[in-house]
Amino acid sequence: MIRAALPALELSDIQGDILRAYGNSYDCASYAFVRIDCEPEQARAWLAGVVDHVTNAAPWSEKPLTTLNVALTASGLAALGVSQETIGSFSHEFRQGMAARAELLGDTGPSAPPKWDQGLGTGDAHVLLTINAQTTADHRRALAKMQAAMKDTGGVSVLYQQDAELLHGAREHFGFADGFAQPAIAGATEDKAPGGGVPERDGRWRPLAPGEFVLGYPDEDTSVDRARRLPPAPTGAMARNGTYMVWRKLHQDVALWRRTIAAAAARYPYGDARKLAAKVVGRWQDGTPVQTHPHGPDPEFDPAAPGANDFRYRNDLDGRRCPLGAHIRRCNPRDALDPAGKLSLRHRMIRRGMPYGKVLPEGALEDDGAERGLVFVSFQASIFRQFEGVQTPWINDGNIFGLGTDKDFLLGEPSGSGKMTIQGEKPFFVSPQEAFVVTRGGEYLFVPGMTALRALVDGTAG
Repeated sequence: MIRAALPALELSDIQGDILRAYGNSYDCASYAFVRIDCEPEQARAWLAGVVDHVTNAAPWSEKPLTTLNVALTASGLAALGVSQETIGSFSHEFRQGMAARAELLGDTGPSAPPKWDQGLGTGDAHVLLTINAQTTADHRRALAKMQAAMKDTGGVSVLYQQDAELLHGAREHFGFADGFAQPAIAGATEDKAPGGGVPERDGRWRPLAPGEFVLGYPDEDTSVDRARRLPPAPTGAMARNGTYMVWRKLHQDVALWRRTIAAAAARYPYGDARKLAAKVVGRWQDGTPVQTHPHGPDPEFDPAAPGANDFRYRNDLDGRRCPLGAHIRRCNPRDALDPAGKLSLRHRMIRRGMPYGKVLPEGALEDDGAERGLVFVSFQASIFRQFEGVQTPWINDGNIFGLGTDKDFLLGEPSGSGKMTIQGEKPFFVSPQEAFVVTRGGEYLFVPGMTALRALVDGTAG
């Protein structure tokens, strides 16, 4: 099938944290949820000062010391004076909010909204300011400017703030390299196509249509639609160059993870704790895919190298190299569910985020009571189809993979079987455990394009 040419992305009108991974140059981050307790006109005056400093996706001549990006909840749009008619044009799940969809997401028990950090999921969070900084000093200066602008305006304050910091080696708290396997997007990151795009039958890969991630552009359905319809989007200025954002604070019980893997490895006949952990995740700690290196990490693995993620699961349908329920295989089955990857390509997300909290000392097997985990951020054109389409049937169910009630052993809510099956000459079962990851809070947000942000400031967004 001949695919129509795609329009160029308007990078200067798209916020920078969507298509541009700010990368390991930025050691510090803050996610500040802002509450508006004033009239819309006063709130828009504050936002006007913020918009002047928002980082867009246009190429840099040099990296700025700090970046700033803005997202809004449904209640935040209302607080800025956007009409209910316009808000009604946004997706149902965005308007409903993450807390209202907690049971669907598996946010139950210790992850249920009544146990979330105060302020999250209540409807009181209106605007999210994301600040990234190269150094601690840069970070402090940016936070001070943010607070000063709120004080000058009045009626605007930080409801909840989560600070985060890059860990040594760009690892997350369980010890694995993270964040480098991103989707390849036509017109933005086409160089990531091998392994990051759509697997084609001739062995090549192609990038995904930009409308899968940024509204106002063709998505994968557009190319097969005779009417060339664009994906659903809000009305007016919000219809172009924006996207939906998922923000989740995920607490990681590192001590429980270490104890569980160590206890299971004592019975594992095919390797040590390091190998068993790699089988659960689908990667070795340095990021080497288990699919390409099932017996040990590649000492020369470079996640930034072309083709670092150029692998498929079609030659491993029995899961002997990478288990069928491995975390990364569940999140992106590639061609495992069908040869052309059609069941996977509509569920891809741009993932951002950063760890928070101090590292549990190496070798420690008892929790020290400190808060540590990951701020998970994703961008997608459809929260329902993309984020929830992975979280619900793939993370918290095993049917599509032929695994019954097995859930994602790393991230899933463990009320199903609670176990994980490691395929091999004989299957090995990792026993049920309490949740390694507990949701501490979250929000569904919308990230407007720069033109839409200015329309919000002018009161012309609808």
